[in-house]
Amino acid sequence: MTFAEYDQLDGLAQADLVRRGQLTAADLCAAAVARAEAVNPCINAVVRPLYEAAEARAAAGLPTGPFGGVPFLLKDFGAQYAGVPHSSGSRALRGFVPAQDAELVRRWQAAGLNVLGKTNTPEFALMGVTEPALFGPTRNPWNLDHTPGGSSGGAAAAVAAGIVPVAGAGDGGGSIRIPAACCGLFGLKPSRGRNPTGPEQGEKWQGAAVEHVLSRSVRDSAALLDATAGPDAGAPYFLPGPARLYLEEVSREPGRLRIGFSLQHPLSGKTLHPECATAVREAAALLESLGHHVEEIPLPFDGPAVARAFLMLYFGETGASIAALAQHLGRPARPADVEPTTWLLGLLGRTYSAADFAAARHSWNDCARSLGRFHQTYDLLLTPTLAVPPVRIGELQPKPTEQLLLKLVNTFGLGGLMRRSGLVEQLAEQSLEKTPYTQFVNLTGQPAMSVPLHWTTNGLPCGVQFVAPMGAEDVLFRVAGQLEQAQPWFGRRPAL
Repeated sequence: MTFAEYDQLDGLAQADLVRRGQLTAADLCAAAVARAEAVNPCINAVVRPLYEAAEARAAAGLPTGPFGGVPFLLKDFGAQYAGVPHSSGSRALRGFVPAQDAELVRRWQAAGLNVLGKTNTPEFALMGVTEPALFGPTRNPWNLDHTPGGSSGGAAAAVAAGIVPVAGAGDGGGSIRIPAACCGLFGLKPSRGRNPTGPEQGEKWQGAAVEHVLSRSVRDSAALLDATAGPDAGAPYFLPGPARLYLEEVSREPGRLRIGFSLQHPLSGKTLHPECATAVREAAALLESLGHHVEEIPLPFDGPAVARAFLMLYFGETGASIAALAQHLGRPARPADVEPTTWLLGLLGRTYSAADFAAARHSWNDCARSLGRFHQTYDLLLTPTLAVPPVRIGELQPKPTEQLLLKLVNTFGLGGLMRRSGLVEQLAEQSLEKTPYTQFVNLTGQPAMSVPLHWTTNGLPCGVQFVAPMGAEDVLFRVAGQLEQAQPWFGRRPAL
């Protein structure tokens, strides 16, 4: 099949043609591999090709699930795949090979997906851009000078470039929604506990991190959540199942919803880029034309408090990840084992006490209660996904003076001094200034989605975010399906 034929099909359409005998899994695999070989040298999305194994599976026969035969990519973080190196974007882990599949990977395979390879991610999935030292930067198919976002940037670039219709992703602070916004894709972050995290972990990042997919169509995301949702053995959370299949919700009318939208930047004194503000205003006008009640409101959460709580998690979990490297390395980790920024984050994590971490963790409840009160009046919250359009490659990397400071701090262990000087808060605020809208739902556990409704004047995607009450993915899928029909984006393609 030609790329033009392959590219016009989402995952469910591909699987339907396989079921009806009009295509084979081998046809799809060959088309995906051909597209990857054509574009991956430009975008650097697939960092561990597994093409031969995928071709063998396609020839031997795949499970006849809802996505039987559909090519798929795994993120090289979180979703462990037995027998395949799992680097988490880090030089220190490039030789780590997991012995068993993650439960979510097992469910993806049971749905019939054919794993084609693994996608690029920043070290330990820590950044909102995808520029690891191990594999180099992934580039945005819409403009190769710009980032596809992160940390699921490789997955987003691969889907946007037409290598696969859907790819695995994870979200601990926006890492599904940020790259969806940067690459013109649909990206849903499910509720905490909706998808499994086992068999080795009960929760990820204290429950802030969840995994799902990035897709071009809403229905692919919905059908895959149908295939994977539900607790596994020993799960610490349990959510009631939906009233009907999520795939059915995509075509159901959402009814007249009350939607509050905000253009307020969560951090004091910071401003929203005009293109991102335009994206929200246009979305609000579209929703109003569809019969919803839409009104502008202040943000219903304390932005600086969310930033402080998230950064405490960020520092602490990075410190724990670095400490855990000792098991793999056979010795304590050293600064040279990881990237300088990663080491600094871990160093900062060690400057806070257990009481500091517990106090920050308590503030998650404050945010959840604030959003709970908001949802007593409004069905959905609409915000920008990002405060700026996709930045240029390298724009968020440390400048030469910052690199020197990192070297001094890391060499002499000056994390405590940095913290006392107030420099940590300054650098932290800078790091979240461009991505301040996504972290709060990681703390509350609510579902949220980025929807591709706007492109900037220079042709870069600019998504908008919708947030629903805990467990209300059904509402999000109904609204997403309505928006997809009203303002289709599936046919928009980068010129790559």
